[in-house]
Amino acid sequence: MRRLPPLVALRAFEAVARLGSFRLAAEELHVTPTAVSHQLRIFEEHCGQMLLRRRPRPLSLTEAGARLFPVIRDGLDAFATAIEQVRAPQNHRLRVSTTNAFAARCLVPLLPAWYRENPAIDLEVIGTDQVMDLRAGTVDVALRYARDPPVDGVAVELTRDRFHVVAAPRLLESSDAESWKRLPRIAYDWLPGDTMAPTWERWQAVSHIRLNASDRIAMRFREELHAIEAVVAGQGVAICSDLLVRQELSDGSLVRVSSITLDGYGLYLVTLPEQTTSQGVQDFCAWLRRVYLTASAVSNERQVPG
Repeated sequence: MRRLPPLVALRAFEAVARLGSFRLAAEELHVTPTAVSHQLRIFEEHCGQMLLRRRPRPLSLTEAGARLFPVIRDGLDAFATAIEQVRAPQNHRLRVSTTNAFAARCLVPLLPAWYRENPAIDLEVIGTDQVMDLRAGTVDVALRYARDPPVDGVAVELTRDRFHVVAAPRLLESSDAESWKRLPRIAYDWLPGDTMAPTWERWQAVSHIRLNASDRIAMRFREELHAIEAVVAGQGVAICSDLLVRQELSDGSLVRVSSITLDGYGLYLVTLPEQTTSQGVQDFCAWLRRVYLTASAVSNERQVPG
């Protein structure tokens, strides 16, 4: 017969050792810090020695605690993985977080294809421009839009975009390739401090083209989505991601008006290492990788060099 401490004590020790905080461990386990401390004492009494140094701060593991932590962590991960694999597939819900723009412009149009192939797995799409913590357990998969690979999970780059100056073709004068420069300019906000953000200022610096001094930003939006809707509606010219306006470039409702483009960002599929064995996560990741591997290059778009 195995002589083991209570599972709740093992979970408390693993959470404190991993997070380095009684408060954070309590939040993750949905109990009070006092309860976590009590369970840790039970585990230490079971082991017959201290596993954690409370003073001086920050918390640190004793030699015995350092030996136990990876074994217990891996064991709990194995429990979670095995339980996930035997859970009934019906009513399975996969939570996917991504940016508002990618959710609306790219992921939602793909959902009918997902459900045709995976009718037993419901997707909950969480649109947010905040980086959600995978360890918090509120999402299963994150689609991150970033210049560099995320480091808080297993990250796979699906694609990278480029930014093009685009406009509705009905606004352009066919006899004047420069006519777009007289259109109202549309802009949207980027995170402060991103010196490489694809703004009008950066485009002018890269292109060495100075737009008319009298020109100004006619419309500025906080949300990228709103700027895209404005340019699609024919309200001016904007610098847009070819990933987010792929459909409009393909069907001709938007055209590139300049051959000068700006570097964009990567679209990364991010999961926790222990989630990679979940069947639902595996299915979604494989499906989305296939979508981007087989996506045909945008064709039949009209391009006016400038």
